[in-house]
Amino acid sequence: MSVTTSARGADPSSTPTNIRDPYKLDPADVLDPPRGWRASWKFFGPGFVTSAAVVGSGELITATALGAEVGFLLLWLVLVSTFVKVAVQIELARWSISTGKTSITGYNDVPPKIAGRSWISYIGLLMIIQIVIGQGGVLGTGALALSMVMPVGGDPFSFASIATWVTVIVVMAIALHMTNRYGVVEKISTVLVALVTLLVIAMVVGIQFTPFAWSGTDIAEGMQFQIQAGTMGIALAMFGMTGVGAGEITAYTYWCVEKGYARFTGPNDGSQAWVDRARGWISVMKKDAFLAWVIYTISTAAFFVLGAAVLHPQGLVPEGSEVLEVLSRMFTDVAGEWTKVIFLLGAAAALIKTVLANVPGFARQISNTLSLFGAFDWSDLHARNKWLRALLIALPIVWGVFYLFVQSPVAMIVIAGIGNALFLIAIVVAVWYLSRTQTDDRVKDGSVFTLYLVISSIAVFAVGLLSLLDMMGVSVA
Repeated sequence: MSVTTSARGADPSSTPTNIRDPYKLDPADVLDPPRGWRASWKFFGPGFVTSAAVVGSGELITATALGAEVGFLLLWLVLVSTFVKVAVQIELARWSISTGKTSITGYNDVPPKIAGRSWISYIGLLMIIQIVIGQGGVLGTGALALSMVMPVGGDPFSFASIATWVTVIVVMAIALHMTNRYGVVEKISTVLVALVTLLVIAMVVGIQFTPFAWSGTDIAEGMQFQIQAGTMGIALAMFGMTGVGAGEITAYTYWCVEKGYARFTGPNDGSQAWVDRARGWISVMKKDAFLAWVIYTISTAAFFVLGAAVLHPQGLVPEGSEVLEVLSRMFTDVAGEWTKVIFLLGAAAALIKTVLANVPGFARQISNTLSLFGAFDWSDLHARNKWLRALLIALPIVWGVFYLFVQSPVAMIVIAGIGNALFLIAIVVAVWYLSRTQTDDRVKDGSVFTLYLVISSIAVFAVGLLSLLDMMGVSVA
């Protein structure tokens, strides 16, 4: 089994069939890019993988918790937190397509260097801890949801019941990736998330016929760009966890390379033909990224509105082991107790799908980071696949064990979200450096996108600074 994907899945009729290593560029693999949305559709994929990884903990827990805590006041943050980071994602992916390199490799080129490695690479090592904390919280919450539906031993909150379902999810994740059937399961889980999102949207519309109806005034209040005192921590976590965070932006380059965008572009030979191909495949990537943005922004806003409209008026804020019990009130208080099981199964599907989607992405990031510190040669396909196989087994186990020791899903996800926001600062620095020094000027966009990237970068820096102050106990509200 090989965990390195082939470009053949993108377009079986025209894609080269002799590809062995997606991270090596070969002139024989070049392919003219499609034109327009319809022709580009069959080459979409990295954004769907990103959406699968994004639509989960950030939307279900942090966005809803923020709505429950502050009401509609921070609705604007939902839109800002998802939209501004897309510019950084696109610019990094542009560099990746034009060079054939992955994000972690590029981060290591950013000066200054310490002992021959970039300062960002050392932060990357620390982010492994953040990955364990955040994904442990996601996996554990999924297990908690299943335990509440089908408790083992009668008590859904007992250690034995939760541990049993944690084990089930861990075994499922390992079996899935070891049989190399990730693509099939990803399609199934994406459908499940789509169903959950549609259900949430239906609930947002449905509450208009209940005592929890929201109004245009509520929406207007939520768009006033204000932050309520005492809510900075959860707001920062939502910025870090909703939309594409540091992990998703970093992983997106791997999916762009493995989907074939870089290989189809080919090595830069300085010709106009290469420029045309590069700009064409970058255009496909941008469509893919913005389509993903639409998907996770809609779901994030829907969860936030449910929290603000249903939970906030009742003073219910999801926290601790009761998080899902409180979240289920968004459904049961509106449509009746019978919807609780539906909500819990949907929540479990969304959270477990997030874990399944994140295992291969984080395995690539972690293995690439470790390779920079001498663990193995990233360019060695055999060694790379060996490390990826090991991490595909180890990561779910570590996440599950960590959750069982902590069992505080909201705190774990909030801490991970703040860490995500901090790492975004380093990524923004890397994006600007790589864009200026390694991305061919002929494949860059004009002044409008540059302004978008500047605004995105300022927002990320501001949130990162606020996160540092908040962690140090300095009042930022």
